[in-house]
Amino acid sequence: MPYLSAEEMLAGGSLVFDVQVPSEVLHTGGGAPAPAEGDGEPARVKLRPLTVRMVQQITRAAKDNDALLSALLIKESLVEPALGLEEVYRLHTGLARFLLDEVNRISGMGLPRKRVQAALESPLARACFVLAQEFGWTPQEVGDLTMAQVMMYVEMLHARKPAGKAGRR
Repeated sequence: MPYLSAEEMLAGGSLVFDVQVPSEVLHTGGGAPAPAEGDGEPARVKLRPLTVRMVQQITRAAKDNDALLSALLIKESLVEPALGLEEVYRLHTGLARFLLDEVNRISGMGLPRKRVQAALESPLARACFVLAQEFGWTPQEVGDLTMAQVMMYVEMLHARKPAGKAGRR
């Protein structure tokens, strides 16, 4: 199997994607505006994937401000129509959320919701959550545990509960 070349790896940053915006996202509340000239064609925007440098710069600029982070990610990815930061802030929340999901998808930063939900429902994820709650551990501390340690601590918690009172606190 051949290795990727540097050109192949860098090519993704120069791509642009036409993304169709569903009418239910564009026109929330059930009230669609009067048809405009050229209707019949789907509403689209053109997005470019974010590069590592762009994400680093946006993260530094936004610091701990999640709203600014989201707006900057959308602004930097949006090629057509190009919007300024204040214009991005005026987008309705549903459209902004849709655009952000698409930016994450084309930039390789997002996980499909089904995979996230499946991960959250896994026994290991639930066990790690219980351990963090019970022992006050950080996610980093729980993440550093081996599978054997997770199993041992979960068993210790289970054995600690009095008989007949399982599930009660």
